[in-house]
Amino acid sequence: MKLNSLQWRIAAWCAMLLLVTQLGGLALFGQVGRANALDDVRAELKTGDRVLSRLLEQRADQLTQAARVLAADFGFRSAVTSNDNETIVSALANHGLRIEADLMMLLALDQSVTATYPGGDHAALPLQGLVDEARAGGAGSGLVVIDGKLYQIVIVPVLAPLPVGWVVAGFLADAHFAQDLSRVSGLDVTFLQHSVADGWRVATSSLDAALLPGLLDTVRMAKGVLPENVVLQGADYATRMGTVDARTPAAVSVVLQLPLARALAPWTRLYEQWLELSVGGILIALVASALLGRSIASPVSRLAQFARRVAAGEYITPPVLARGDEIGQLADAFSLMTDAISSREARISELAYRDAMTGLPNRAYFVERLAEALRDAVSRRGSLAVVTLDMDRFKMVNDALGHHLGDLLLREVGRRLRDALRDVRDQVARLGGDEFAVLLPDADAHMALGVAMRLAHALDQPMVLDGQVIDVSASMGISAHPVHGSDALELMRHADVAMYLAKRHGTVAEIYDPRHHERNVERLSLLTELRRAVEHDELVLYYQPKVAMPPGEQFHAEALVRWVHPARGFIPPVEFIPFAEQTGYIKAITLWVMNSAIRQCAIWARAGTEVNVSLNISTRDLLSADLPRQFGEMLARHGCAPHLITLEITESAVLDDPLRALANLQALRDTGCLLSIDDYGTGYSSLSYLKQMPVSEMKIDRSFVMNLIDNPNDEIIVRSTIELAHNMGLKVTAEGVETEAVLERLRELGCDLAQGYLISKPIPVAALEKWIADSRSAAANAARFNLGNGDVPKSVVV
Repeated sequence: MKLNSLQWRIAAWCAMLLLVTQLGGLALFGQVGRANALDDVRAELKTGDRVLSRLLEQRADQLTQAARVLAADFGFRSAVTSNDNETIVSALANHGLRIEADLMMLLALDQSVTATYPGGDHAALPLQGLVDEARAGGAGSGLVVIDGKLYQIVIVPVLAPLPVGWVVAGFLADAHFAQDLSRVSGLDVTFLQHSVADGWRVATSSLDAALLPGLLDTVRMAKGVLPENVVLQGADYATRMGTVDARTPAAVSVVLQLPLARALAPWTRLYEQWLELSVGGILIALVASALLGRSIASPVSRLAQFARRVAAGEYITPPVLARGDEIGQLADAFSLMTDAISSREARISELAYRDAMTGLPNRAYFVERLAEALRDAVSRRGSLAVVTLDMDRFKMVNDALGHHLGDLLLREVGRRLRDALRDVRDQVARLGGDEFAVLLPDADAHMALGVAMRLAHALDQPMVLDGQVIDVSASMGISAHPVHGSDALELMRHADVAMYLAKRHGTVAEIYDPRHHERNVERLSLLTELRRAVEHDELVLYYQPKVAMPPGEQFHAEALVRWVHPARGFIPPVEFIPFAEQTGYIKAITLWVMNSAIRQCAIWARAGTEVNVSLNISTRDLLSADLPRQFGEMLARHGCAPHLITLEITESAVLDDPLRALANLQALRDTGCLLSIDDYGTGYSSLSYLKQMPVSEMKIDRSFVMNLIDNPNDEIIVRSTIELAHNMGLKVTAEGVETEAVLERLRELGCDLAQGYLISKPIPVAALEKWIADSRSAAANAARFNLGNGDVPKSVVV
């Protein structure tokens, strides 16, 4: 072949052109190629940032669901409202071990730490921002530095039904946590915390410890704004920094890093190969360039396309690249990363939408399904119904037989509910605790009532669990679209209103009635106004006098609270006292009554009149460990003699928790006050407890006294009660005295004190003082009531 042939000339010209192009290409490749590689690095950092954010969100959602399970637990809420610290700590410990949490706490509404597991001194916690988020959205989550350690924290409210505290669950974000994130994202992850007092500090990192001082110096010099490229110990790192959580005094930031040497390795290798091929020969360079371009560009393009689909949430099979080089390793890493992310997301989705205890869908899934069914019903102008049910006496099963039996019971209830549904479209879910819900598409309220009766029948059958035969029942509430609402949460709320009505009425199921909701709103308004009445001293005390038989120097009266509302006028105690007992606000009312009565009793004593004042103590009050101390402080503050105060308690108050009740009674008796059993005979009348109680008086209920003359059985009960009390060294007070004949008969039977409308109705302080003054006019009152020489007037009827 001639050297001057066209082929050679073309080859020469091609060689020359290629040589010039190659030299220019080498120069251009050095600039453009590196720039493109850096763009890929930035894209990888952005992808890693999204993956990291997604992982933190998924983990926060998982923690929130777990914390809500504890906050919704009826036993836990009861412990919170009753300040049962031992039960609270036990629940926190059990739940924390179950979800493998590193930190479990209960915060009061003022964000003070009520209980914590494991124990520790957490006096001041930077949780204000998370609490505000939880107050606004039902849950709050974020990364928080506590005691120098970084935690991923979630906060949910404890509702009863208003917030009474905050459940805090935390997982330690340590080096293991950072390494896990690094493995998933393929990037080095460093969490930094910044505060005004301490500046920048490393919370945790997957970086080599030797590189951390240089990173901190760079952050401080850059004043918290890192450049894209950072040099650490002579090595270049592509860097991306962002704030994870700035709602606490120690803001948390994350730094994602990728060594440029590793990121640019394919480009560097390609550049060297290209240079070698250029030097080796034009023809070989042409062929090699084409092959090299095709061998590199094609798989990289396929992997980039695959990465974009993964970023969009499509976890497809990665491209098969039978290569042993770095691109093959990258393809294998993509495959492993995709499988790991896919399995984690599947597990997170399962935890987010499935109840682990029963295997049923959980509240989140049920609400989504209900919302979808509502949209379908609205588009078809169809109907649907929601049934919510709450197990009766479930806490009793847990307390008596243990949580293991309680868990078995919940699983069996879930199975029976699922089996009792006949339509495959019907959906049963566990909302939390012992509460379940059923979605009934194309059903109205009356059809749902029939389903509810079928569910009740299924639950009525005895259950044999671990050899224990357990009988359970449920209270159910029903709401339906469109008559009761077109919003998922609204329908569930209305079904709950009906369910609690069924529980109060003792019925199997109730259909929602808007009037029930209105009454609940009115009761809530009443509670708010009752709080204001106590705080602004709008309540008043009335006193109902008692007559001693025979009379003595000391007068006796029972203090009774009255509420004169500025707008509603007089509100009878029967309308707000039971409500206050249900909500727990009776404690505040009791303390107000005790303080007011003790202050008035001291005023009378200083004026020369001894009045023994009786005060009623509810079950909640009696079981409060703080009551004896608070009572003693009031006596000391007002300078009142303890023997002038008689505290009245009911039999049932002692039977609810005998050990605590008897301990508190003894503590109260040790202050020097007198104790009385109120409404004796109407409860269990347990003599075994009566002999243990340090009481000095017994009050016979009005139901036995009012018909004393006409009913021989009542007289037998009253006589035997008086004899029993006297034999035990107790005084006896009879309530409900409304006739002279009853009063005279009580006097003959040896009753010590009488109380009732014959003597006086409850009267204000001024009227009682007049009553006392009139009672001292012995001659006039003796003539008026035909008393003997040894008696004093029983009453001036007001």
